[in-house]
Order: sequence, then C-alpha cells, then structure tokens
Amino acid sequence: MSTRHTFSRPARLAAIAPYVWMVLFFLVPFGFIVKISLSQTVIAQPPYTPVFSITDGWVAISDAFAALSADNFRLLRSDDIYLLSYLRSVVVAATSTAILLAIGYPIAYGMARLPRRWQAIAMLLVIVPFWTSFLIRIYAWINILQHDGLLNQILLALHLVSQPVVWLSTDSAMYLGIVYSYLPFMILPLYATLAKMEPALEEAAADLGASPRETFWLVTFPLSLPGVGAGVLLCFIPIVGEFVIPDLLAGSQSLMIGQTLWLEFFTNKDWPVASSIAVVLLVVLLLPLLLYDRLQRRQLEAGR
Repeated sequence: MSTRHTFSRPARLAAIAPYVWMVLFFLVPFGFIVKISLSQTVIAQPPYTPVFSITDGWVAISDAFAALSADNFRLLRSDDIYLLSYLRSVVVAATSTAILLAIGYPIAYGMARLPRRWQAIAMLLVIVPFWTSFLIRIYAWINILQHDGLLNQILLALHLVSQPVVWLSTDSAMYLGIVYSYLPFMILPLYATLAKMEPALEEAAADLGASPRETFWLVTFPLSLPGVGAGVLLCFIPIVGEFVIPDLLAGSQSLMIGQTLWLEFFTNKDWPVASSIAVVLLVVLLLPLLLYDRLQRRQLEAGR
C-alpha cells in the first residue's frame, strides 16, 4: 500500500506541473496585459493609469472594476490600420503555412521511407539550422538577397538576368525567410507521424487494386492528418505574430500585427493600445487551437 502511494504522488505532481507552468507563465502575465489594455494612456512612467491594485483594498478594487474602459478595443475597431495589420498577418501566415506544407510533406515522406540508419542523418540535417542563432540566419539572408549579394551574382553569372534583381524589401524575400525559418517545424511532426505508419496498410491498398496516387490520398494522407495539423499549428500561430522577418526582409508598404504591436509599445509608448492588440491577437490565435482540439476529439470518438 505504501509503495503504491509513493509512486502515485510523483505521478500526480507530474500531471499538475504543466498546469502550474501555464498559470505562472501564461495566465498571470496575460492578466497584467488585460489590466493594461483596460487602462488609459498617460505621459508618465509607466505610460498608463493603473486600473487597480490588490494593495488598495476590496473597496478600491470594486470601484476600479466599475470604471473599466474598453476604449482601446473600440479604437482597434475604428482604425483601419489595425484591421489591415490583422488581415495581412493572417494572409501571410496562411500562405506561408500552405507553402511549408507543400514543401515539408514530401521531405517528411521521403525521410520516413529511408532505411532506418539513414533517418537519423536526415533528421540531423533538418535540425542543424537550429544550432545557429535565428537572428544571424535572417541577417545572412540579407547578405544573400542584397543588390550585389550572392543570389544576384549567381543569376548574372548564369546569364539568367541582365541586371541585379531587387529582392530585399519585398514580400518574396519575406516569404523566403519565413519558409526557410519555419520549415523544420513543419517537417518534424509530419515525419513523426509518417514514420509510425505501418507499411502493411499501403501494401494492402495496393493488393486491393489501388494505384499509388489512390493509396496516398485514401490511406497515407488521412492517417498523417494528426501530423499535418500539428505542423500547421506550429507554423501558422507564430507566423501570425512574426516581427523579425517582416521587419528585416519585407517592405514597409503594409505592416503585420507584430510590427504594429512593436510600434505601439516602443515608438508611440501607447501601452494600453498595444496590450489590447495583444489580447485580440491571442483570441484570434486561440480559434485554430480550439478547432484542432475539436477535430481531435471527433477522431477519438470515431475511433472508439
């Protein structure tokens, strides 16, 4: 009896640990962001009026809650720059994720079909970029894509162009940087799913007369959907809030929401508006997570 109790306590602690982590490092900081988003901007330090403080007592806190203001959220709805930033971020993230899936799926499929001894080497090649700083890798692309950079030198040497092509400060450079940076996040979950798939299932489909194309779309791809969903979420969600790549590689014609958020925080010093942008962004990003969770539950119920 005592042995069972000894082993059950660590198990319970291990189960509680993720929730404690989420509360301390997500919910509590997010609560501060919500608090700032409901306050008013002032020229002071910090640049907002505190809505309430737990040290003021319950009466003061109740009065503060009664005076909460949603003016910053109304501003987001009334100013087109914020709506356009959200829309551009979603469009860029969706387009980049589609490109990543189109490139990452064949790579992951090929890795899963390699002999076992070669799969570890292929996995190593995928994760090697993580050994170098993310910022350094993006700056390397600036050197490659600049007017007299390596890419233009190769194109001129091959006589594919007659003069250097403008790559930097374009959407093409931004998409190139995003796909390069996030490709491992798409490949790894896809490979993990495809590597566990039983080859006998594809062989059975072929024995029943299915062509290779039919076998892929009717057997392989449906069984790999959990990996597809995980890869899509791992790429789509951080790309929506991406700041570094668009700021360094893209043009300044239109901003993504990460850049708008940075400008409000550090240039305009408007912390309440920036916090409201962050709150809305989190709500937007929760939608695909809830959708994925719902689909996962349906699959579990269908498999019972």
